[in-house]
Amino acid sequence: MEIKQLDQQVSVSDQCSPEAMAQLAAAGVQVLVCNRTETEAENDPSFAELEQAAKEQGMAFVAIPFMRGQMTREHCEQFQQVLAGGQRVHAFCRTGNRSTNLWAGAKCLGGDEPRDLVDRARAAGFDVSGVVTAFAP
Repeated sequence: MEIKQLDQQVSVSDQCSPEAMAQLAAAGVQVLVCNRTETEAENDPSFAELEQAAKEQGMAFVAIPFMRGQMTREHCEQFQQVLAGGQRVHAFCRTGNRSTNLWAGAKCLGGDEPRDLVDRARAAGFDVSGVVTAFAP
């Protein structure tokens, strides 16, 4: 698992395993957000397994699943609600790309500067230019 920091509150990565929860908790993560669908890959841990492993490390678990190219405004609004809690958040999917796009969409809806979001995502190795174009006010 390669963790990439998007801002002070949010980090993203590729698929998390239950065994990675201790590493995330040690890094200060308080909320784990899964953006992959539960049946995306045959060997992925279930949401129940991930939630249990997160809880054992003192973290909350939230599932906001969607397939590649299927992110909606509602997904972004759900992530905004998670961010509004002010806790450290780690989001993941198969590669980290969906999670980064979700972060950018939520931040755009919250009024963050699109250019800043593009730059932050690019520094982490992701392109969110399409999302900021679609979700910027």
